[in-house]
Amino acid sequence: MIDDGAEVLARVDRGGVVEAVHTGHAIALAADGSPLVRAGDPDGPFLPRSSLKPLQAVAMLRAGLALDGPGLALACASHEGEPAHVEGVLAILRQTGLTPAHLQTPAAMPNGPDAAFAWRQAGRGPEPIAHMCSGKHAAMLATCVTAGWDPASYRDPAHPLQTLVRATITEFTGDEPLPVVVDGCGAPAFSATVAGVARAYGRIAAAPAGTPEHRVATAMREHPWYVGGTGTLVTHLGGAVPGLLAKNGAEGGFAAALPDGRALAVKVLDGSPRALPALVVALLCALGVEAPAPEPVLGGGAPVGEVRPTL
Repeated sequence: MIDDGAEVLARVDRGGVVEAVHTGHAIALAADGSPLVRAGDPDGPFLPRSSLKPLQAVAMLRAGLALDGPGLALACASHEGEPAHVEGVLAILRQTGLTPAHLQTPAAMPNGPDAAFAWRQAGRGPEPIAHMCSGKHAAMLATCVTAGWDPASYRDPAHPLQTLVRATITEFTGDEPLPVVVDGCGAPAFSATVAGVARAYGRIAAAPAGTPEHRVATAMREHPWYVGGTGTLVTHLGGAVPGLLAKNGAEGGFAAALPDGRALAVKVLDGSPRALPALVVALLCALGVEAPAPEPVLGGGAPVGEVRPTL
């Protein structure tokens, strides 16, 4: 992502003093795809990172992956590594005769602080299954087994699975990805535009019943806790806004959409997630949706300021 055309998206106010300014790119689309909000340059390329997981899941379902419900939500997740997340990943692996040894996620501790504490108390250290992307990787492995593809090389950009993922991202976003780079989890990371990600989410959210897109949207809507976990923004908003399909991405990315196709996407240029709650609520407001107010800026445990969107 280049910073040409970036605009100030939010200011952090503490006691009347601006202590941080976040720039970036954002868009909110009406149900017909017309822009209601444009900030910065939403037509420039960036790395949506985990915001693309719902699109990757669509590709996997098209290849024959037999998942729905919590398992499919986990395939789209950046989970906290709580016990039910780990058990869900194990269930995905077991259905095609695989084990955690097949996962190629980096060894990690659970992302959630309480989950990490309990994990350590149980005498466990960093493991691939505790990585926040283990649900996606388990689903990729299961897809390979189902489709008859080599599961050992599933992360290779030239693998049939990743070729299908790339084509699906291009189809849904309308963007041609830049050369592939490697995501934090080791899988290929594809580029898109902020506007393209919003278009893709609107299409998935409004997809007709029976399609892979609708299956993904249904799983994420009905099981928002599996998409993130305790205390995460995606789980909070997914439970508070009826019908909302939402997913964050590393380095300040976020996308969401409603059942009629209204959609939003944002990229905070400095990579900080601090401004995302306020920005997403502001973009939802532009789409005519009531969302819970974000937490205030605290001082000594009491409210002393706010993150103020400039959209």
